[in-house]
Amino acid sequence: MQGILYEQASVWQFLLISCVLGGWTAWRTGKSVAQSWQGMPRLILYVALLGLGIRFVHHALFDSPMFGLRYYLADTVALLTFAAIAFRYHRTEQMTTHYHWLYEKASPVSWRSK
Repeated sequence: MQGILYEQASVWQFLLISCVLGGWTAWRTGKSVAQSWQGMPRLILYVALLGLGIRFVHHALFDSPMFGLRYYLADTVALLTFAAIAFRYHRTEQMTTHYHWLYEKASPVSWRSK
């Protein structure tokens, strides 16, 4: 996997920066976009910018390439996964709370009509 998803010698650097630090930030981004009633295109834009920030952290701490497209895409896909799950989770909470007479939870990330 080294060289495909991450360029560091250890997977722990990728997991720490991209999944823990970046994942937490992406989760908060997804929650924020959902709570402001914005859509998925806005979330994708924010996560693309967040991916650049995470690449900078990799570059600053571990001297990784800043503008490697493959590593940027790997980081951004991981971030988008966290952000999309958070977005759907919080949007489901919104829909079932604000419109409780219309919708009920079908799962933690989806709702259905009553």
